Parts: sequence; structure tokens; C-alpha cells
Amino acid sequence: MTTSKSDPVLSVVVPLYNEQDNISTLVGRLDLSLKNIGLSYEVILIDDGSRDQSWSNIQDACNQCPAVRAIRFSRNFGHQHAIFAGLKLAKGRAIISMDGDLQHPPEVIEKLVDEWKAGAKIVNTIREDKETAGPFKRYFSKQFYKIFSILSDLPLEKGSSDFRLIDSQVRDEIISFGDVDIFLRGAIQWVGFDVKQVRFTASSRHLGSTKFTLGRMIRLATGAIISYSTVPLKIGVWIGAITSILSFIELGYTFYIYTQGVAVPGWASTIGVTSLLFGVLFFNIGIIGIYLARIHKSLQGRPPYIISEDYSADRKGI
Repeated sequence: MTTSKSDPVLSVVVPLYNEQDNISTLVGRLDLSLKNIGLSYEVILIDDGSRDQSWSNIQDACNQCPAVRAIRFSRNFGHQHAIFAGLKLAKGRAIISMDGDLQHPPEVIEKLVDEWKAGAKIVNTIREDKETAGPFKRYFSKQFYKIFSILSDLPLEKGSSDFRLIDSQVRDEIISFGDVDIFLRGAIQWVGFDVKQVRFTASSRHLGSTKFTLGRMIRLATGAIISYSTVPLKIGVWIGAITSILSFIELGYTFYIYTQGVAVPGWASTIGVTSLLFGVLFFNIGIIGIYLARIHKSLQGRPPYIISEDYSADRKGI
């Protein structure tokens, strides 16, 4: 077995953000698990603009383990972009992505590789939580999977995560995407190929606190739906059509009772209907604005991330 980074069979991509306390344990467990598999491998650690001592600890890990390569972003560009950068740099015939907080157990990688050896091009994992997240966060996550699957017509099972293995053929298709804010779970479902699933029990976070806040979750969910569905725009059309029909019905009824000599109520009903219509109008404008913002962002032509340093034991900082 070799850990040669020049022609590895396996590549492991790990995005990291302020994970200084977990890096040593993470690399140690990864190294042991990958050695047990018996295939050549490389580990790519992506420092997504950490503000703690993560980069220093990552460099130490590179010096201690020749299979590790470290990439440092110039600032925080986000979890999905960090994984995407690792996919582009990976040399392996199979690429595994996973989080760096050790909630994705490195020991599960062997099961993913077994499915890949059996012919699967994509091996997704389904996370079985220990209910460590708050009730609102769990509820939001559960509803997101349902809503995304309905709106995008791409089935995304509850508990899906970015802990997965993809064949290099799938990787080549994914990195050709020109998405401004890519949602990898959706992208990998979209490309097709033979898919297998491995269920795992999420470990408790080793050290530190989660960086994936509710706000980040909401932004990720919104971006995912906008990227893979035009249904929100169609919903706006239908709401507009329904409210227009109701308004015509009310106008017709008002005209009818007026012709019958019945006094028509004054400003209350008029203001109510007007407020409703303005609410619907601004709702639709908001949806259109979100899509236009995405188009505007893509037309700017900015890179999705910037690499400030590329480090490994054999090449040091570049």
C-alpha cells in the first residue's frame, strides 16, 4: 500500500472552518482508516478562511503525514465552494468529501469504497442523527428535504449530507458546472449515474461548536431551491391569477348589490382588497428579485473562491 499523491486511487476532501481543535485527531483517524483500506490515497484539507489556528495546525498535519495537501482560501467563501475546490484539485479515481468536525466518521469510508468497487458511481450517505440539534433546526432540515424534492423534481432523502463518494467520471461532470453558488447535493443528484446509499450514525462533534448556524442553513436552502427550481416563479403567477379572479368576483358582487339598491360598504373593504393585492405584488417582486440577484451575480464573472496558499510537506507553501 502506498500513500503516493502523484497517482492516488482515493482522494479525501475535507473543508475546514475554525476547526483548530479537531485537525490532529481528524488526520490521525483518516490516515489509519485509509491505510486499512489498502489503496493509495491523498487527503486535501481546505481551510475556508479560518480565523483561529487552523492553518498552522493543518501545516503541522502536512509535515507529519506526507499524504496530506493543504489549500488555504484568501477568506471565507463557504462550505460548498470549499468542497468544490477540493473536487477540482483531487487526483483520485474516487473522491470522498466529508466534514472536519468528526461527525462524519472516517471509519465509514471503507463501506463507501466497497460500494464503489462494486460498480456504484455515486455513494451517498444517509445521516441518522442522535438528536443533538435543536428541535427547530431538525424540523427545518426535515421540511427542506421535502420541499426541495417537490419543487426541483430531484429526490433528496432526509438525512442526506455532503459525506459521499463520487467516481472521477462524476467529478469531471460536476466541475464543469458554471453555477455561481453550487449546491452539491442537488448537482450530484442531477447528473444521474448509478447511486448507492450507506447509512451511518453521526458522531457527536469532537471538539468546538458548530459553524453551520440556522442562518447559514436558511441561505443554503434558499440558494438550493433557486438553483434547481423555477416553481417559485410559477407560484407567483398562480397567486396573482387567483387574487385577480377573486378581485373580479368581488367587483362583480359589488356592482350587483349596487344595482339592487343596497348601500355598498365604504373604505374598509376597498382598503382590505388593495392591501391584499399590494402584498401579493410585492411577494412576486421579491421572488423575481432573488432570481435576478442570482443572474446579476453570475454576470459579474467573479471567481467562486480564491486560493491564497497551497501547502504540502514536499512543496511547502506556494
